[in-house]
Amino acid sequence: MRAPTIRIVVVDDHPLFVRGLELLLPATTDKRAEVVGSTQDASAAAALVSRCMPDLALVDLHMPPPGGIRAVGAIRRTTPRVRVVAMSGGDDPAPALEALRAGAEGYLPKTSEPEELLPPLLAVLDGWAVLPSALLRALLRPPRTASVDLDAEERGLLRAIAAGKSTVEIADHLHVSERTVKRMTAALLRKLRVSTRAEAAALAGVAGLLGE
Repeated sequence: MRAPTIRIVVVDDHPLFVRGLELLLPATTDKRAEVVGSTQDASAAAALVSRCMPDLALVDLHMPPPGGIRAVGAIRRTTPRVRVVAMSGGDDPAPALEALRAGAEGYLPKTSEPEELLPPLLAVLDGWAVLPSALLRALLRPPRTASVDLDAEERGLLRAIAAGKSTVEIADHLHVSERTVKRMTAALLRKLRVSTRAEAAALAGVAGLLGE
């Protein structure tokens, strides 16, 4: 039995690239992937995806305003079941990281050969995050922390987070409300320039922020 076709929407302002995908994806995947819609307008991306209801959206990050990052976020808000893969022709990892924060499940360079696209697209549809090795190394690189200056209270909170203590446990230890702990934690994450407790714990471990 033939595997289901992967229906793809392409958001990209380079017509030749889009046309190339329309022609080459079916040919290089034994018709297991096809482009069912495309737009050169980032502001129209979410509406197109809602209309076509594809399995996956490929979004170029370097588009005219509102840009690819906004398109990724809009697609994720309006059609959360559709997987989003960001694409870029540049080497700068920053836009790719922004796209992942906006909700993209993966990132692929536009230099990828069409016959190389099917395995990562299938992986994304199976729930995996797909990243090139260079971008993965950038994600894992310890952040710069020289400018982070934590007071005694913030270091105590960070120690508790790094130890895996829950909000309730931290509140009991500090003799404050859970709401206060959540407020303190949010402020600490902003100061550390991270978005999750897990990132804060990792940062504390690699950057020596838990010293007395």
